[in-house]
Amino acid sequence: MATADLLVDALNRISETVHEAVDGLDEERLAVRLDPEANSIGWLVWHLTRVQDDHLAKAAGSAQVWTSDGWSQRFRLPFEDKSIGYGHSSDEVASVRAPAELLTGYHDAVHGRSSAWASTLDDEALSRVVDETWGEPVTLAVRLVSVIDDGTQHAGQAAFIRGILDRAATSGER
Repeated sequence: MATADLLVDALNRISETVHEAVDGLDEERLAVRLDPEANSIGWLVWHLTRVQDDHLAKAAGSAQVWTSDGWSQRFRLPFEDKSIGYGHSSDEVASVRAPAELLTGYHDAVHGRSSAWASTLDDEALSRVVDETWGEPVTLAVRLVSVIDDGTQHAGQAAFIRGILDRAATSGER
């Protein structure tokens, strides 16, 4: 398996988990928080997609889908366009409310662009420094692993919450 194929496979797995966690839920269920400080499925999907969009657009030298394709206007969130969710307060997490179609539409747009770009990468490209603001230079390989790890963890968290909500629904709770 070539490097590009491996990267695209990892991004595809995140996208599949996002769809499994979101599909069929209404806006209310996407906004459920298991406790007052917890993240919701909606916030997790928005955040993991914003991180992927922000970080990979910078690495690719392209515009973010969030702003270039009008997603920030469609979401109408009370944040600056550069916000990716890092350090959000409980109130900010609660303010991310969106229907499933909007969340998956944005995610699919970012996934499509990210996968198309990742499919062009080779081993040599991975050693390119893409960020020097962290003390040690960050290579493209490190940035990609970071984005994939973040996406995998947050998609898994969304799937976990979905499982709890589904079980609660079948047992008459929530």
